[in-house]
Amino acid sequence: MVRRHYEKYASWPGRMVMVGFGSIGQGVLPLILRHLDLEPGRLTIVTAEERGREEAERFGVRFVRRRLTEANLRQVLGPKLHRGDLIINLSVDVSSVALVELAQQLGCLYIDTCIEPWPGGYTDTSLPASQRSNYGLRHRALALRERYPTGPTAVFAHGANPGLVSHLLKQSLLNIAGRSDVKTTAPTDRQGWAKLSQRLSIKVIHIAERDTQIPKLGKRAGEFVNTWSVDGFISEGSQPAELGWGTHERRLPPDGRRHGYGSECAIYMERPGLTTRVRTWTPLEGPFHGFLITHNEAISIADHLTVKRAGRAVYRPTVHYAYHPCDAAVSSMHELAGKNFVTQRRKRLIVDEVVSGIDELGVLVMGHAQGAYWYGSQLSIDEARRLAPYNNATSLQVVASVLSGIVWAIENPEAGIVEADDMDFRRNLEICMPYLGPVVGKYTDWTPLTGRETLFREDLDRTDPWQFQNFRVA
Repeated sequence: MVRRHYEKYASWPGRMVMVGFGSIGQGVLPLILRHLDLEPGRLTIVTAEERGREEAERFGVRFVRRRLTEANLRQVLGPKLHRGDLIINLSVDVSSVALVELAQQLGCLYIDTCIEPWPGGYTDTSLPASQRSNYGLRHRALALRERYPTGPTAVFAHGANPGLVSHLLKQSLLNIAGRSDVKTTAPTDRQGWAKLSQRLSIKVIHIAERDTQIPKLGKRAGEFVNTWSVDGFISEGSQPAELGWGTHERRLPPDGRRHGYGSECAIYMERPGLTTRVRTWTPLEGPFHGFLITHNEAISIADHLTVKRAGRAVYRPTVHYAYHPCDAAVSSMHELAGKNFVTQRRKRLIVDEVVSGIDELGVLVMGHAQGAYWYGSQLSIDEARRLAPYNNATSLQVVASVLSGIVWAIENPEAGIVEADDMDFRRNLEICMPYLGPVVGKYTDWTPLTGRETLFREDLDRTDPWQFQNFRVA
C-alpha cells in the first residue's frame, strides 16, 4: 500500500537550483517536494532540453531552458543563487568541478550523482585514457579540497551507484562480521572501515546489478533503449573500463594500465567498458556475465578500504561494477559497438512503457570466511510505481539516494567536499529504505570458477578463485 503520510525530513528556507531534468530529475522532484518543507516556487530547473517542462509547471516549479557552458555558467546560475542555497546537479555535459567551485565561492551546498566533465571530457581521444577515466575525474574533483579545505557541503557522486552502494557495503560488512563472530561496532572513520574489511579478509567487491525490466515495444534497429539516461550510459560505457585494484592480485591484465599519479588505488584497461565482461552473481538471477562499466564507486570504495603501512598499501580489495542492463539496452550496446561507437539516431528512455521486471542492485562481497555475500535492493516495476510517480525500478533506486544525500547535506551544511564513503551510512539508508523494495542479504558458495571444470581450456588461477583473471570473460 502507498503510505498516505510522508515524513518531512527537513525544512529548507533557501532556494534550490536543479541543473538538468532528465529521468532522474523528473523522478526526484516529487520526492523533494514530498519530504522537504520547501515552497515549489523556490526551486528552479535549468536544463538544455524542453522535456519535463509540463511536469515542472504542474508542481509549480520554475523551468528555464538554457544550455550551460564554461562561458555562461556563472552568468546564468549566479543571479539564481545566494549564500546557503543548494545546487542539485543531475546533468550530462556540465562540469561537476566547475559547479562545485561556483558553489564554494557563493557559499552554496551542492550534490551530484556522478562526476561529469564538460563536453568531450569522456571521449576526447587527444587526451590520454587515464585523463578520460573516472579515476582522473575523481582525482581532479577531490583536489578542490586543497583550495576549499572547509566550507559548505559539496557531495560528489551520490546516486544509486555511486552513492547508495557505499552505504549498503558498510551494512554488509557489519552483517558479515556478525555471521563470522568478529566482534566489532560500526567504525567511525575511514581507517576503521578499512581495517574491518581487512580483518574479514574481503578480497573482491562487485557492485552486482541485473535489470530485467521489459518495455511493451522491443528495441528497433537504429535505436538505443535504456531504463535510465541513454546519453549518460553511452558516455560512461565509452570510457576505459576501470576498477579498484586489490593487493591480493598476482598479475595485471594484459591490457591493464596503472595511472602513475594519485593514490594508485585503481587501474584502467585499454578497452571500453561496453566491450569488457565479467562473471558475477545476484540472488534472483544467479550467475551471469556483467559489463565492467567504469564507475566512481569502484575507485572511492577501493581507496577508502586501503590499509597502509609506512606509506605503502598492504591491504585493498578489488572493486568494480558488474552490470547487466535490461535486455533491450544490451542489444543497443551491441549495435553501438558494431557501428564503431557511432550513437544511434533514435534514443528511447523506458519508464511508463515498462510492463514487467525488477532491478536487482547490491554489493557482492567475496573472499571472507563465509564465501560470498550479496546485500541489496530487489525493486520491481510494480512496487516502484506504487511508491513514487515518474519512475521505473532503476530510477527510483537512484532518486532515493539523491533525496537522502540532499537531506544529509542540509543536516550537515559545513562538511566541506565529501563523497558517499565519508557520509553517515545509517542516516542515508534510513531515508532510502522505504523506496528500495525488498532489501535482502544472501550468502552463496558461488565463485567465478563454479561450473567451469569441464569447459574449454581457460587461463584460470585455481589456487585462488578471487583473482581478477577468473572473473574476466575472455
